[in-house]
Amino acid sequence: MDYSFDTITDRRNTFAAKYDLAQKRGKPSDAISLWIADMDFPTAPCIRQALEERARHGIFGYSRPDARYYAAVSAWFSKRHHFAVEEAWIVNTPGVVFAIATAIRAFTKEGDGVLIQRPVYYPFSNTITAQNRRVVNNPLVFRDGHYEIDFADFEAKIRDEHIQVFVLCSPHNPGGRVWKRAELEQIERICRAYGVLVISDEIHCDITFGGNTHTIYASLSEEAAQHSIICTSPSKTFNLAGLQFSNIIIPNEKIRAAFQDEIDRTGYDEPSLMGLAAATAAYQDGEEWFDKAKDYIYSNILFTEDYVRAHCPKIRVHRPEGTYLVWLDFSAFTELSDREISLRVLNKAKVWLDYGTMFGTEGAKFQRLNVATPRPLLEKALAQICAEFCKD
Repeated sequence: MDYSFDTITDRRNTFAAKYDLAQKRGKPSDAISLWIADMDFPTAPCIRQALEERARHGIFGYSRPDARYYAAVSAWFSKRHHFAVEEAWIVNTPGVVFAIATAIRAFTKEGDGVLIQRPVYYPFSNTITAQNRRVVNNPLVFRDGHYEIDFADFEAKIRDEHIQVFVLCSPHNPGGRVWKRAELEQIERICRAYGVLVISDEIHCDITFGGNTHTIYASLSEEAAQHSIICTSPSKTFNLAGLQFSNIIIPNEKIRAAFQDEIDRTGYDEPSLMGLAAATAAYQDGEEWFDKAKDYIYSNILFTEDYVRAHCPKIRVHRPEGTYLVWLDFSAFTELSDREISLRVLNKAKVWLDYGTMFGTEGAKFQRLNVATPRPLLEKALAQICAEFCKD
């Protein structure tokens, strides 16, 4: 089936944060929006059909997952990740950030340090500080065009800061690393030795390229499964972020009960009916669409590399091993400050990206580009960026 990923869909005036927030946030109204991490593709036909059927039914009451949903999730993770998910392990939340915030409240107290690895998805820091916990940073090391973990610092921070919770980003956003099994095993050994709970954000787990294989953290060992919370969602895989539905996988019964108790304190109960219907259809019948979307995204990544190399080689494109987010490196422009680079991308090139320091000071002189968009729009954005930064 031809899903026409090249077709540009007008998303303006559809409540789309990616497009309709420009004026409110002081951005140029004519800037091309490639910042927030959702796709500019209509989702899979099977998902749209499921939502249309729910809409025609006309009753939108309280909802609960049933056997169809649990079977679809189990089959998906078994086939795609060789990880058997039991029904009892799954807790539904409106989103992964909600789940991370819930876990931080449940398993730390005010004033505690929570470990993260910057540059990293900025809601990690925001969520920690908003709940009066301390951000403890194990900075990733940028070497040979990709990020690595400083394990000596990782262990020292856990020991010296009395860390109880570590939030892992796997695959890594914005760096695009798909952590190797050996790296995850070293994380697990250290965390097990110090009794650290691992909250693993695996929202991008399905989106990997070039022979890189994602390893579900809980699949490393029984010990890893019993000391982790695995945060997954169909939102990135199938472009369903607006439907507010996630699958949080917690094999340990006591941890799951404490997590659920903290959810209960928020007053959140039944999941979104439309989110549940979409997730079930996605995991059950959406594989063909996703595989084609992923191939198209990877071709966009390669196109970005080739285009920038040909038109503005001072900008370095670091190919992601996973996610649809490309980390653009402007560090060769030594005469420009980080702020000057960001302002020129936005106000001169007229492309709205996420600037690197949103992810921590380690992201200075980087910009995060979302390539899950039709090729003609991506090419226009790249042309505008390259024309601004390599005018001669």
